[in-house]
Amino acid sequence: MSQKITKEELELINSYAQTELTEDELFTFSVVLCDDSVDRDLERFSTDALQKLAELFKGRTGIFDHDPKGENQTARIYSCEVINDGETNRLLAKAYMVRTEGNADLIAEIKGGIKKEVSVSCSVAKKICSVCGADVYKEPCMHIKGHEYDGRTCVHILDEPTDAYEWSFVAVPAQKGAGVTKTFTDQQRVDKLLNDEEARLREEILRMSYFCKPFVSAEAVSAMTSAMNADQLKSLKIRLRKAMLEDGERYYSEEQSYLPTDSSDDNSSYKC
Repeated sequence: MSQKITKEELELINSYAQTELTEDELFTFSVVLCDDSVDRDLERFSTDALQKLAELFKGRTGIFDHDPKGENQTARIYSCEVINDGETNRLLAKAYMVRTEGNADLIAEIKGGIKKEVSVSCSVAKKICSVCGADVYKEPCMHIKGHEYDGRTCVHILDEPTDAYEWSFVAVPAQKGAGVTKTFTDQQRVDKLLNDEEARLREEILRMSYFCKPFVSAEAVSAMTSAMNADQLKSLKIRLRKAMLEDGERYYSEEQSYLPTDSSDDNSSYKC
């Protein structure tokens, strides 16, 4: 799974090394360190915090289970950035290892998806209540994490990072989405956004089809739209909206024919 290392990346890696390393000596991989979604501790990073952490985590070492022993050092981050997949901001790092006989099994476990989940260790200056905006470090409020207040669940927002210590391979990370990942390229970002848009259009078309005549089953609509691209789906949605409007006008005209022609209480004024 070791990714193709560009000349620029090799220069970044060698800025941390004492001797000049070659691509053949290295194993590299991408890892999502954290994101801005709510984690298992009912906390989340702010987007600004992720941007700051992207700088703080450059050069930080990867260990196991947050145990800061020298022998636990296994990899080092040489690049880090915030990416967005359309819904979530993620802190994506690239890490390197020097291939040795001692870490061959670990590399195999990373490549095989066994060693995958990670967790970060850092410090922040602010922990903000999502309900009232209070910094619970300085002015604790009465809101409790996990409780709902006027339909809003209280979580704590981690903001203004001051330091990044390390990142660790763990069995159960606080953030479900944190872990080793395949390279998330610009093209993959575009593809994901496009797939999300097509899925949304298919759902809208399915809902609209219930209001159009003649009735077509959900299975038939799904089968028809499954092979359509975004442009075709948009075109179909426009045609369905037009059909819905025409059906609505026709239905309204038909209903009008059943209404009384005057305000008389005579039942004969109703048509049947």
